[in-house]
Amino acid sequence: MGDHSHGSPDDSGTVAKAGTGTLDKFQDPGLPPHRKRLADTDPRAEKRAERQVALLFIISIIGTLSFFIAYFVLGRPETLSEIRVQNSMLGLGTTFAMLGIGIGIVHWAKTLMPDHEVSEMRHEIRPEADRQDAEDIINQVIEETGIKRRPLIRNTLIGAIALAPVPAIFMFRDLEGSGKTAGQLIEQLRHTMWEKDVRLTRDPSGTPIKASDVQIGSVFHVIPEGLNESEDPLNEKAKAVVLLMRLDPAKMTISPGRENWHVDGIVAYSKICTHVGCPVALYEQQTHHLLCPCHQSTFDLTRECKVVFGPAGRPLPQLPITVDSNGFLVAQSDFHEPVGPSYWERG
Repeated sequence: MGDHSHGSPDDSGTVAKAGTGTLDKFQDPGLPPHRKRLADTDPRAEKRAERQVALLFIISIIGTLSFFIAYFVLGRPETLSEIRVQNSMLGLGTTFAMLGIGIGIVHWAKTLMPDHEVSEMRHEIRPEADRQDAEDIINQVIEETGIKRRPLIRNTLIGAIALAPVPAIFMFRDLEGSGKTAGQLIEQLRHTMWEKDVRLTRDPSGTPIKASDVQIGSVFHVIPEGLNESEDPLNEKAKAVVLLMRLDPAKMTISPGRENWHVDGIVAYSKICTHVGCPVALYEQQTHHLLCPCHQSTFDLTRECKVVFGPAGRPLPQLPITVDSNGFLVAQSDFHEPVGPSYWERG
């Protein structure tokens, strides 16, 4: 049989020709030929691309100004529709502020900045020349961006970047509790509008609730009487909102000291999940479970809302309730522990 041996690569990346004993190295194909863009050859296309980039930066500026209008002109909204309008303007303003800068820079790089590939050989680092090398690189980058000879892009970019972080500064500066001590913040978070003899009323109408109105299996979303007329109803509601339900007392497990916190099986628990503060709004009548829709934390109503599933770390706080002389449900006191997610003073 004849010799049908073929060339095979060795460790150096070369191939030996069969029967010759010689080695031929692969040739470096080099970089592909550079294809010029329309903006590289047509001055009108270049000018058009420059205007497009500037327009995107202007859109960013308009987005930031829209945020300012929503934040300062609309002020503190009072109705749900006003809240939705303000939140929409804040969100869209921030979106366009960031999006305009991002897309503008990408479009600038793809249409106007040099796009040719460069291959450089490695060389030893020369510590004494590092500063000069870094300066040369920076100057080269600035020159390639064309920012010196494109004042329209430069000025709109400066305006967009200067305005973009300002909304965040105002948001952080105006956070509720700004300037307060840690102790003052803890007190603000610990206490709600609930206190002795405050009636439980329907949310959002504020209609008082009688014990006879609450049947087994029913659920009431409850706020304290007078909340709608308070100075800051949204913040007060975020802490004080309650779920009211009625159970068969025989199915309830009651801890010592809480024997009189319910009225014939009528119980009230904070609606604010102890995980991250989402509203607990789902009640499974058959299992007597309360479910938070955000992260599926599940609380057992028959066992004083202990956590049976999910990431919540502690039960929902219970509001002690009783009835007044007219049969209306009233609070005995405020919650005995802070509502909502754990914060820094909890162990």
